[in-house]
Amino acid sequence: MTVYESDLPGVGKKHEIDLGDGSQLVVVTHNEGRREVFLRPDPERDSEKLFELSDKLARQVGTILEGAYFQPVESQDVETLLGGDTLLEWIDVGEESPVAGVTLGESDLRAKTGASVVAIERGSDVIPSPGAETTVQAGDRLVVIGTRADCEDFQSRVEGA
Repeated sequence: MTVYESDLPGVGKKHEIDLGDGSQLVVVTHNEGRREVFLRPDPERDSEKLFELSDKLARQVGTILEGAYFQPVESQDVETLLGGDTLLEWIDVGEESPVAGVTLGESDLRAKTGASVVAIERGSDVIPSPGAETTVQAGDRLVVIGTRADCEDFQSRVEGA
């Protein structure tokens, strides 16, 4: 997939995304945040406007599309790049993990790695913004934010490596 970015002076930015079948998705982000989404069926035809979103709605739809609310495919490596070197990553806690049965505060993972747990997925439940007193259980999926290096260190410690 190729993405082309161009400035639109006085308007904002345009992103053209090759869809692999000769067509392109074109997203125009206006300076005030509004997004317009177009489809160009082929290079010889004009773009057709599909829809327009406010800034807030575009961000909500974006988080759904990136899988922040639901991961439809089970994957060993789930991560989302937020910008720069900051990741949002999902880390599974195995039966043999040294943090299973330990509170987040006792694990001291944030101080040791620099990465923070922003949520815990436990079965079909989600614990948002878990506190230091929250006990990590085997089978939990920790949603962690930090730099790539911090997240890798965090994962290594959770796996007991």
